[in-house]
Formats: sequence, C-alpha cells, structure tokens
Amino acid sequence: MVATSSQDSQASGTRNDAPRAASPGLLAQISRFVLIGGFCALVDFGLYWLLLQAGLWVHLAKALSFVAGTTTAYFLNRRFTFTAAQKGGAGQLGGFMLLYTVTFFVNVGTNALALHLLPDLRWQVAIAWVVAQGTATTINFIMLKWVVFREPRA
Repeated sequence: MVATSSQDSQASGTRNDAPRAASPGLLAQISRFVLIGGFCALVDFGLYWLLLQAGLWVHLAKALSFVAGTTTAYFLNRRFTFTAAQKGGAGQLGGFMLLYTVTFFVNVGTNALALHLLPDLRWQVAIAWVVAQGTATTINFIMLKWVVFREPRA
C-alpha cells in the first residue's frame, strides 16, 4: 500500500494543514543568503569591534560576536532563504547546533590563525575577520542548504 501525504504526516506526527511553499531556486537562495549574510556580518563585526573597544580579550570577543551573528543568520535564513524546509523539530535544531558548533571553532580558529600569520598591519584584525567569516559562511551555506534545511523529496 502506498501512503498518501496525509498518511505520511500522521505517521510522522506532524500536521500538514497548509501546502508548503516551494523554496526559491538555487540562485535566489544564494542571493538571499548573501544579503542576509551581509546583514549578519554587520551584526558580527559590529559587536566584535565594540567588544574589542571595551577591552575584551580578542578571542572571547570573536567568539561572542560569532554567536550573535550566526544566531541572527539562522532565524533569518530559516524564514527567508530555505522556506520549504521549515519543519523545525529536534532534528533540525540539533543539526543547526552541530553545524554552528563546528563552524564556531572553524571561524575562531581561522581568525586566530590569520592574526598569527598576517603581518602587523593597520587592517590586520579586519582582514583576519573577513577570512574567518568567508570560510564559515561557505561551510554554512552548503550545510544549511543540503543538510539542515534539506527540502523533502517529492
């Protein structure tokens, strides 16, 4: 016997009252991800700079700013970029937490490595931040698109 979508919904414990909106195409998702990422990068870098100005240890400042920026990114991307995968639930939240735990260490580690390798320049902190952010952003899009917010197959 082949299960219908309402039977699938009942079996999985979810309700399917409203039709799920289709996600935008890949190009639109990348565009939205970049725009949202730009805003979240401002949140991240703005907080990073403020914390550094307040005299906080550079690595703690980077860690806190990363958490603020990526939390903002999660909610905005879930709402506007990966719209067809808004199932929520423990699996999605767990996937997000695992992904951002990994990219947290990648981001902070990349920032520390760049600060160590770059010569003492006026823009050293900004360049290290851009390198760390670019690395984490690339990982995040790939994993959010094809793992965390994976669309159900038709």
